[in-house]
Amino acid sequence: MRTPHHIATHYRSNPYDELGALDEGPLEDFLRRDTVGEDDEEWAPPNHRRNGRRRRRGRFAGLSLGMKAVVGLVVLAACLALTDRWALLYAEREAADTLKDRLDLAAAPEVEIGGFPFVTQLADERLDSVKVTVPDVAADRVSLAQVSATAKNVRLDADSPTSVRGASVPELDGDVLLSFADLNRELGASQVTFTGEGHDRIRARGMLPVAGHDLRLRAEARILRDGDRGITTHIGGMRLDIGDLATYRPGARASEGLHLTSDAAARIARETRKAKALLSVPSLVRRLGVPDSAVREALRDDTKLADLTGSARFARQAMNLNLIDLALAHPQLLKTLGFDPTLLDALPRLTRPVLADRLSLGFRLPEPPNGELRLRDVRVEEDGIRVRLDGAGLSIG
Repeated sequence: MRTPHHIATHYRSNPYDELGALDEGPLEDFLRRDTVGEDDEEWAPPNHRRNGRRRRRGRFAGLSLGMKAVVGLVVLAACLALTDRWALLYAEREAADTLKDRLDLAAAPEVEIGGFPFVTQLADERLDSVKVTVPDVAADRVSLAQVSATAKNVRLDADSPTSVRGASVPELDGDVLLSFADLNRELGASQVTFTGEGHDRIRARGMLPVAGHDLRLRAEARILRDGDRGITTHIGGMRLDIGDLATYRPGARASEGLHLTSDAAARIARETRKAKALLSVPSLVRRLGVPDSAVREALRDDTKLADLTGSARFARQAMNLNLIDLALAHPQLLKTLGFDPTLLDALPRLTRPVLADRLSLGFRLPEPPNGELRLRDVRVEEDGIRVRLDGAGLSIG
């Protein structure tokens, strides 16, 4: 239990007195620090950018001399490579323009110079390889879709690296494409399309206008080498279909000429008027192999006529008749059978050479002024006729 003495002592210890006692203590010292002395530095925020630069410079400065040399060599090599590529592009463009002018091409070819570095090759007046690609080259009646040639070990005739007068080509490999798309377009006046059929054969299909009639054309062409510098086409299986009435095959053999189709022969056998018109010509009756007595009975009695013309033998013999032979002697008979006289007059002029010339795909390589240029291989591919060639001892300029 507290005594009165203890209570008095507690009230004499005033808290405000204790705060006043701090005037000369740590708080006063802290407040005096607001005043900057003459020797003190003024505070400023840190400069991180400046410090960063110092750190980066410090890193590079820390590289060894050997590493700095390696970096310098890499930069120098990159500059030299860029300079070499620039010189290469310039030379390719100049070569393309020169070939366009000297070969009289419609457009500048694409030129690719191989080997690296180019500048040292030029200084040595020798190029490892030069590839030239020329599109759309005229070749007789058709255009070559693409001509590509690669020359190897090209020797330059030059006064200096910037003054090249010409070049010699000791070895050359080439590739020529005659595309079906170009053939279909350039020979399209006859509406004929060409497609590959085997490694050396081409199939021609389309329509051929003759005397106002569109006749369906079928032919087969075989691609052959013509010596060392050309290709030729052997046209066979030529056939013109006049609807379902007849088929014309140019030529003088018995199977060639104008012949009735099986459907047309069957219709004539069923039609009394056409059958009697056919049997009324003695020369045709002899070709049909029908006895005269049977012909006379058939002309008098339609039942006998039906019996005669309804036989399979009569239809086969009718199909064997060469109707071209009848065009001049019996024009009225052919008109009765359904033939246009103007068409029959035009067909004999479509001889085998005439049709073959219309379908000819041959061409010859130009003869170089020096050296040799010859065909190596001819092959029919899906997109056209591809010809591989080689050359030796050629020169330009």
